[in-house]
Amino acid sequence: MRVRVLLFGPLAEAAGRDAVDVELPDGATVGDVPGLVDGLPEALWALAYAVNASYASAETALSDGDEVALIPPVSGG
Repeated sequence: MRVRVLLFGPLAEAAGRDAVDVELPDGATVGDVPGLVDGLPEALWALAYAVNASYASAETALSDGDEVALIPPVSGG
């Protein structure tokens, strides 16, 4: 299946783009996505996820055509 991955802030900077399409096997979950995007740091311990504009957990199952947002932690005040 193919999903569109949206990247924000430092994730977009690290990957050199703000969106990418990735191929995943059937039965893949949101947690499988970060490891498939070239250029992202391996230590992605604090990400939030959204699937089709709704917050999701790493265990959320994906379907062909879904849009997955990888949201880094926000800092500042």
